[in-house]
Amino acid sequence: MVNTNHPLQILPNDLRPIRIGGASGFWGDSSVGPMQLARLGQLDFMVFDYLAELTMSILAAQRTKNPDLGYATDFVSVAMRAVMESVAAGQFRVISNAGGMNPAGCAKALTALAQQLGVDLRVAVVGGDNVLAQLPGQGFLTANAYLGALPIKVALDQGAQVVITGRCVDSAVTLGALAHSFQWDISEPKSLPKQSQIQLDLLAQASLAGHILECGCQATGGLLTDWESVPDWANIGYPIVEFYSDGQFVVTKPAATGGLVNVKSVGEQIVYEVHDPASYVLPDVVCDFSQVRLTELGDDQVLVQGARGLPPPDKLKVSATKLSGYRCNTQLTIVGIDADKKAARSALAIFERVGVLLTQAGLAPFTKTAFEVLGASPLSFEVVLFMVAIHDDKRALELFAREIAPAGTSFSPGTTGASGRPAVTPLISQMAVFLPRDQLSISVTLGPKNWAINCSVTKPWPINQELIAAGPSGSKTGGIGKTKVQTAEAQTTEVKTSARLIDIAYGRSGDKGDVSNIGIIARSPEALEWIKSELSAEAVANYLKPWVKGITTRYDWPGIGAFNFVCESALDGGGMTSLRNDPLGKGMAQRLLAMPIVIPVRLIR
Repeated sequence: MVNTNHPLQILPNDLRPIRIGGASGFWGDSSVGPMQLARLGQLDFMVFDYLAELTMSILAAQRTKNPDLGYATDFVSVAMRAVMESVAAGQFRVISNAGGMNPAGCAKALTALAQQLGVDLRVAVVGGDNVLAQLPGQGFLTANAYLGALPIKVALDQGAQVVITGRCVDSAVTLGALAHSFQWDISEPKSLPKQSQIQLDLLAQASLAGHILECGCQATGGLLTDWESVPDWANIGYPIVEFYSDGQFVVTKPAATGGLVNVKSVGEQIVYEVHDPASYVLPDVVCDFSQVRLTELGDDQVLVQGARGLPPPDKLKVSATKLSGYRCNTQLTIVGIDADKKAARSALAIFERVGVLLTQAGLAPFTKTAFEVLGASPLSFEVVLFMVAIHDDKRALELFAREIAPAGTSFSPGTTGASGRPAVTPLISQMAVFLPRDQLSISVTLGPKNWAINCSVTKPWPINQELIAAGPSGSKTGGIGKTKVQTAEAQTTEVKTSARLIDIAYGRSGDKGDVSNIGIIARSPEALEWIKSELSAEAVANYLKPWVKGITTRYDWPGIGAFNFVCESALDGGGMTSLRNDPLGKGMAQRLLAMPIVIPVRLIR
């Protein structure tokens, strides 16, 4: 719990924080999370996030094969099986977007399991994110709107012990819990300007808390740039937020677990997949995170303050999918002298051979092919050959799949690692569209009862106009075709040295479709000024030119001493449509941190 030196202890004793644990960061996360948090977390709520954009495409493909599926099955069979008795006993409540494409099916499966185990469980379902009927004639396979926190709050207000949603924004599971706990009215604005601004700031802080929790152990040292400083990966702790009624919150983790919580781990998670930090758009509030402040209170305790709120948007983002053919990808291992050259020749030979077979079969050429030689270097003795192909006709890729294993006897010496024929899978591409929020019919179902939810913005929020007139505190700079940031006055007397960006910064990268977001955080105020003058959008675009094809824009993030680089057309289409080995841009920050720079010796960490 919060230590006795905690600055929030000045608050009245009855203002106990609400404790929320983030038990899952994606579909496929470890089963350790829910069991650990149930045993050690002392929670009020346990939240699960399963729905990356890529996951929605996978669930869409799953449901085309079986209409009863389309949800994160692990939530029922693994996570809830492990904690169901604790939930039924009232120790904490659970909120999850595990419903995916089929929240009702997920709830049905969970209820069946509870009955099988003799447990009485009140399970609520949030429906209405499926908006396919509102987008006719566009060829979409699925279309799901990103819902907000209001229906989750309604479900909890009605006594639900478990709330299952479909596609909602990741942070809404946390905001819904807090809106219920503090009884925030998020359906209608307050009547006075000052009250409304306070309410918007609370929603922004709560959404930031959800953003930190939504990726599980990424907030407790997972993927940390300074990975060697993170203890005990095997027993890494899952994140907990202690949220106070005034909007301040502390990020921590269960005692006696691995990992760590400090300004680096929390800061990296905050910059993850946020484009403009002064305008992070969510259904319930537009967040300004640009002036967020992080303070270490002690071991594994970070105080988070400073998020501001702006009125919510009048349209909601919709994640839509289309069937775009089929894909097949595979890997081979090539061992020996010149392994990288042998791998490249093998890939070209396979594509050439299959091209002839396609012609003989009367099939069109592949829509797209690609290969990468992973681990290639002047001294490489063993590499992995990654290959992928796309075609509208499944038969073409079946031909491709049959021609992988023969490389082990036909081409390069030292070829190994083929593990049977690779699978041919549907290629379901994901795209974003926007829909007026008054076109949605959202509902909450709990047992035989059903509540209709109106999420439309019926009137302007009467907010503090003086604050808004001052404008957002973040700023956009750089960008190809824009004015380059001016270099600070040179300090010619300083001793400088060759280094890498990682020596003065750390960071995290993620994706939104074909856009890569790279957050770079300075290791010191002095390093921040050097980065500001030298790491322009143009410099980043030039360095990442092999991967980034579109515009790069830099956003200043003064509160945490960071910069956010938004790189367009950077992931070869992104998601399932990308032919790269790293379609989600997880390695983009690592690439940028290896950028060679010349810096003053005094800045080296």
